[in-house]
Amino acid sequence: MNRLSQWVIQSPFKILLLVLWVAVIFSQSTPLILIAENSLFSLLGIIGAIFANATGAGGGVVFVPFFNHLQFSPQSVVATSFAIQCCGMTAGAITWWRYKRCHHQTDSQWRALPTSLMLSVPASLCGVWLAQFGPETFTALSPFKGGIEQIHLGFGAFSILLAVAIFASIPFLKRVALKQDAEQLDIAALPFVSFFGGIVTAWLSVGVGELVAVYLIIRGFNVTMAIAAAVILSAFTVWGAVIYHVLVTHAVVWDVVIFAGAGAIIGGMLAKFVVLAFSPQKLKLFFGTWVLLLGVSGLPIF
Repeated sequence: MNRLSQWVIQSPFKILLLVLWVAVIFSQSTPLILIAENSLFSLLGIIGAIFANATGAGGGVVFVPFFNHLQFSPQSVVATSFAIQCCGMTAGAITWWRYKRCHHQTDSQWRALPTSLMLSVPASLCGVWLAQFGPETFTALSPFKGGIEQIHLGFGAFSILLAVAIFASIPFLKRVALKQDAEQLDIAALPFVSFFGGIVTAWLSVGVGELVAVYLIIRGFNVTMAIAAAVILSAFTVWGAVIYHVLVTHAVVWDVVIFAGAGAIIGGMLAKFVVLAFSPQKLKLFFGTWVLLLGVSGLPIF
């Protein structure tokens, strides 16, 4: 039996996704034009999902500045980013969870993963939904209420703070003795960090994953476990966040999502190998520098 036959037998879900993707494309009135105009978004999806799932940060770090450059409306920037992340972060979450079950089921350094998710996922979703469906006096604080310039400024400022937090977490990666279980401080702090991160994510489509990853690393947990927790948390968060844009704003650019989402699924599955191939220090240093440059580019001086 050749490798292709083995892959078909062992990957029925992936085959189903591929068939559905092709069916969606060719159900359109002009499929060839759709492919010609949007196929390059697949590469964007791959790149964004690799970064997102290899660091714990949402794919909005890639998608927001790119869609700003294409002059999407503020609502469409965030909505389309969420829809793409639903594909990529879900693929990454499944990949990381399977990795944990196959390689770290009895590893004490991964024991805190389920607890971290139980503490962070509900709080993050509450933060997202408060920012989206809450009182007008609260939702008015959203950066995209003020137009494309304000969302770009908000994204830039948050990216700079995020980069500083990433750099600050690097020295903690050299710890030898790592925490195995959540302590009382974590039980209190993780929901707070996740709630705040959920609010930021609702506004900018990035935030909660990296905040939780940085928190877990600073607290002394295994860095790979921290990234896995952040990816799985982000997957739940973006699915909760996209509901608002599907039902209320109707701002998702679906032609872009069809291709970028497919690429994001591929990137989400590949990201694990990036993390395992490089040291956490080098990975965080590179990512922090890149996020810092993106943040500076979002300031009004450019």
